[in-house]
Amino acid sequence: MAKPDPALLTDAVAAKVLEAMTAASAALTALSVRHVVVGGLAVGANGDPRATRDVNFLVGDEAFAHPGGEIVALKPGVPIQVNGVAIDLLSVQTGEEHLNSALAAPMGSIIDAPALVYLKLRSPRQKDRVDVIELIKAGIDTEACRAYLSQHAPTFVMPFEDCIRKAAAEE
Repeated sequence: MAKPDPALLTDAVAAKVLEAMTAASAALTALSVRHVVVGGLAVGANGDPRATRDVNFLVGDEAFAHPGGEIVALKPGVPIQVNGVAIDLLSVQTGEEHLNSALAAPMGSIIDAPALVYLKLRSPRQKDRVDVIELIKAGIDTEACRAYLSQHAPTFVMPFEDCIRKAAAEE
């Protein structure tokens, strides 16, 4: 799969979640907050549609207020819930400047597989490793993912190779 396809989400994801994604994206766009869809919705659009109960966005630093010291807060108007659906926001951390290229995509886009795989591998949750395995089985471009990880997060190349082996063993 070359590009994420939002149409894959239609039958797998509750309409309420898809509506929350659209409404939250519109609110973020109105605030000029750069954002792309990540998490379970991005997994689905990248080839492994599955149910999810929340919406996850990677957002630019402009989503946050920095009132001073160590405190960081959301700027007014940034959604954290839409009609009972949680909106989770991830930000680019120090050392993850490569994710800024994902934020250069049109607002509300769905993140491409290589950066999504990076985000999934950085997570300590087993569920996220399973997502990577399922994406591999669904046909993501493993060479593009390997190249992305080699360039931006070499420590994740071996875990990715492990996911490739597990995916092959399950087929």
